[in-house]
Amino acid sequence: MSETIFIGSEAGGANPQALELSRANRHGLIAGATGTGKTVTLQGIIEGMSDAGIATFVADVKGDMAGLALPASPDARTDAPFRQRAADIAYADWQYRGYPAQFWDLFGKQGHAIRTTVSEMGPLLLARLMNLNEVQEGVLTIAFEVADKEGLTLLDLDDLQSMLGEIGRRATELTLEYGNVSKQSVGAIQRSLLQLRAQGGEHFFGEPALDIADLLATGDDGKGIVNILAADRLMQSPRLYSTFLLWLLSELFEQLPEVGDLPQPKLCFFFDEAHLLFEDAPPALTEKVEQVVRLIRSKGVGVYFITQNPIDIPDKVAGQLGNRVQHKLNAFTPRDQQAVRSAAQTFRINPTIDVETAITELKIGEALVSLLQPDGAPSPVQRVLVKPPNSRVGPVTAGERAMLVGSDSVGDKYDQLVDRESAEEILAVRAGAAAEAAAAAKQQKDDEVAAKAQAKLDAAAQRSAEQAEAKAAREAAKPTMTDKMVQSATRAAASTIGRQIGTRILRGVLGGMFRGR
Repeated sequence: MSETIFIGSEAGGANPQALELSRANRHGLIAGATGTGKTVTLQGIIEGMSDAGIATFVADVKGDMAGLALPASPDARTDAPFRQRAADIAYADWQYRGYPAQFWDLFGKQGHAIRTTVSEMGPLLLARLMNLNEVQEGVLTIAFEVADKEGLTLLDLDDLQSMLGEIGRRATELTLEYGNVSKQSVGAIQRSLLQLRAQGGEHFFGEPALDIADLLATGDDGKGIVNILAADRLMQSPRLYSTFLLWLLSELFEQLPEVGDLPQPKLCFFFDEAHLLFEDAPPALTEKVEQVVRLIRSKGVGVYFITQNPIDIPDKVAGQLGNRVQHKLNAFTPRDQQAVRSAAQTFRINPTIDVETAITELKIGEALVSLLQPDGAPSPVQRVLVKPPNSRVGPVTAGERAMLVGSDSVGDKYDQLVDRESAEEILAVRAGAAAEAAAAAKQQKDDEVAAKAQAKLDAAAQRSAEQAEAKAAREAAKPTMTDKMVQSATRAAASTIGRQIGTRILRGVLGGMFRGR
């Protein structure tokens, strides 16, 4: 197996330039204006890595990287030019052949669905994805902290939405423990979440999550698998595109073991339209990219940035890109001229080449190349003709893609979405239990109020009954009209009798007196 990947040479095969596989994990940069041949250069490097048994991952922004899976056609428009190029640089190994490929698609339409969970992405990348400010990112971090502490797994955006609602309801309580949690910030995050859904971001979150091992496979013939991400639709949401690729890099860094410097990498990662990663990126995110690029080589991973303008890559990241292929740059504007000067200064000097002038004169398929040598030092810059690719240059048809997707080793592993119990369901149960408890408490309180009211009514009724009974007794004690007539007659009779008796007594007394006289 070859220890190098042939990139190109001068006419006649002079000064051949080859990428040392033992230095391929020192990362690289492929730069140049649109239409200058970056895609063909990229395709040739990926083919060489596959031949060496190295797995690769590349985002297919324009749809033409899918052709790696199929051999070029002898009657294609590229046949004659590529044959001529192979002859010009004495490239005897050129032949038509395809490479084992796996197709991936964030939306699950043009390849296997590729997902992660909200918990795995973490608050930093998610804040970048939703374009949150520093305060909102802090609230989001609190939501993740509370979820971890309370065992609430965040799998998809529904889980995150439920968790944010929980944070909003408990804002006063959480402010005392974690710092200010304003409902306004929670509401702003919820709105950003809606925008992310509108961009199709919800397809990215869920299970089964991507198994990194599926990216590191080799074909039956020992060739490295070429993982091709359909990114034409994804590019319509640049922030989602760049955040997804950065997440994937982070996952590789987190999951792969330390292996040091291997004879060749286990995986090479090609980041097309790399400028999108750094546009409007907060310092914390740029620092994370720098850290991942610096350390991931020890995990056996090489990272290659593909961009139109090399000054789009921050200096701290660009300084770690040892292998460089520079296609033509235009110098129409002051920024273009700055890019030309900056690119020229990154190459090891070759006394025979005026690099700054050569960059603006390069033809299509021609490039300035400086690659790391076996001792780790960069080679002097050389102006070369890039080798032609063996595979198809251009897209595959829908039928060809369907056949390739259906026959790869991944199968239907990621086709069926799994929705296991997570934060949304747990919080719903918790809210239901709280609602039932509140309803029971309310019912108990209502029952107590009703009992007190009934007791008051019973007491009032008792008093009313007693009053009625007393009144009835008083009424019963009063004499009737007949009784009054009898009593009156009795009193009259008694009075008459009394007077008669008195008269008789008086008469008797007086009579005795007079008789005595």
